[in-house]
Amino acid sequence: MTRTLGLALLASAAFTASTASAQTVGVNAAVVNDVRMTTQANATLHKAVVRERVSLGNDILTGKGSRLQVVLLDHTSFTVGANARIKVDRFVYDPNRNSSAVGLSVGRGAFRFMSGRPTHNAPGQSSIRTPVASIGIRGTIVDGVVGPDAIAIARTQPGVPTAGSDPETASLILLRGPGASANEPGGAIDVTAGGKTVALDTPGLAVFVPRPGAEPIGPFMLTPRGSQMLIGLLTTPGQTLPGDGPDRGESPLPPVRQLPRGNPVNPAGGPGGEPPRI
Repeated sequence: MTRTLGLALLASAAFTASTASAQTVGVNAAVVNDVRMTTQANATLHKAVVRERVSLGNDILTGKGSRLQVVLLDHTSFTVGANARIKVDRFVYDPNRNSSAVGLSVGRGAFRFMSGRPTHNAPGQSSIRTPVASIGIRGTIVDGVVGPDAIAIARTQPGVPTAGSDPETASLILLRGPGASANEPGGAIDVTAGGKTVALDTPGLAVFVPRPGAEPIGPFMLTPRGSQMLIGLLTTPGQTLPGDGPDRGESPLPPVRQLPRGNPVNPAGGPGGEPPRI
């Protein structure tokens, strides 16, 4: 597959008005090979398809050589690589205030999270949880990996110890960007594990959490080799990811029809912003 996952985001044209449960928070924008998920319409694991709705609490699993990209209602996107397990467990979106907050859980595998513009208006309210760490997000692009690949990348980093790492839960987390500009501050993340919080505010900084209860190791500047290893877990040859283009931090989403104004989307259901039409 030579087209970029970013081009696959043409599926985001599905973001038009309709009436459905507020629990629906986004849509599959790119599905490569074996991706399985649960949905409100089908609670059993089944093969995912492009433009399928994604709701709070859906289990999403990818197989060998597989990829998935999801675009949420606030234009936040996340990409997961092969052998991953992830779910969206929190989503609050107020189109009237152009503000949102997202919560993801990553059980294993590699991921990229790229904040939508509305999350910048609620700094620190979005987060990602791995089995060993919590990542507080402030308007940025975050790459990470959970499992044996995290250990493999950490082993290539000078001065980063990996002895005693747990191959099921070890997590490597990278602040990909963007850096500060004349118009707004750069993105940043706070990684908490083992009772310690480490702030990453420079693109390229990373931490490694080797096992449950351990404090983050770092921050350290991820080497080019480590960075390419991580990107390789999320792409196939010839592909690029959102955030890797010349703008580094602006999604390559094509123009999307404005979501209708309404009440906030909330994780408890009830009235909310409109989901994409599938």
